[in-house]
Amino acid sequence: MTAVESRPAGRGTSRALEATGDLAQGPQGSGHRPFGARVKAFVALTKPRVIELLLMTTVPVMFLAAGGVPDLWLVLATCVGGYLSAGGAAAYNMYIDRDIDALMDRTSQRPLVTGMVSPRECLVFATALAVGSTAWFWFLVNPLSAVLSLAALLFYVVVYTMILKRRTAQNIVWGGIAGCMPVFIGWSAVTNTVSWASAVLFLVIFFWTPPHYWPLSMKAKDDYERVGVPMLPVIAGNKAVARQIVAYSWVMVLVSLLLQPLGYTGWFYTVVAVLCGAFWLKEAHGLQARAKAGITGAKLKEMRLFHWSITYVSLLFVAIAVDPFLRW
Repeated sequence: MTAVESRPAGRGTSRALEATGDLAQGPQGSGHRPFGARVKAFVALTKPRVIELLLMTTVPVMFLAAGGVPDLWLVLATCVGGYLSAGGAAAYNMYIDRDIDALMDRTSQRPLVTGMVSPRECLVFATALAVGSTAWFWFLVNPLSAVLSLAALLFYVVVYTMILKRRTAQNIVWGGIAGCMPVFIGWSAVTNTVSWASAVLFLVIFFWTPPHYWPLSMKAKDDYERVGVPMLPVIAGNKAVARQIVAYSWVMVLVSLLLQPLGYTGWFYTVVAVLCGAFWLKEAHGLQARAKAGITGAKLKEMRLFHWSITYVSLLFVAIAVDPFLRW
């Protein structure tokens, strides 16, 4: 018996389940799905807010690789290709996870759950984006970037969504590799190679992903428990989760400081990395202290670290883009 079958719908999901049932019998009539709403639904399938973050790690790396301003057409082509590829991966993810999305409050308004997009339409859309993005990178950027982009998409869909997500609490740790690939893609788009600089930034995002996502998982613990997805907060207490958040945070900050001694960045990036890293560690240790004290609910303030994590990676990568212009 699956998790979906073994538990009744959570709060606010009954209507979502009914919509999912309708879709199983076939798409709804076009009269029930206005064109404008349909367009918004297909855009929602690509998870635009997540893609914004991915592009934030791609473009600055292109500046670092170019040692200044890269070819702006190349930047545009890489961003478009990245959006198509990540959007295809996100659409596949929603197709595969539509059963548990219907039971989770956080995802109960996704297009497949509400019936605005049918599963077949989503699958066709995702495949078109996957094929289109690979061809786009191959012909308009370079073959290496196309291969890296396709590898990221396949890793996210197959390794994370299909294999890891519902089987292990380490799903975010290893599944997060897909989210690290944009730094390789940005570097390869400019140089047609990868480098130690891109490898360091890959590791920064790798160690950033768990402490970025685990606070959100702590907030949505009941949702994940309801559908049987073993996110770390579901199978471990807040103290254990906070302890791992602190461990990953320290490694992330230390790795972020490697670019300067390796000769890829100067003083500006290093100052930003130190200041942002210090504030991150303050927030991470604060969360751990509250967890150790047995604080739960709103007073745990786990989402403070989640929101700061987005600001952190944004500031860090902006510094990467600006640093080449401030070298002494």
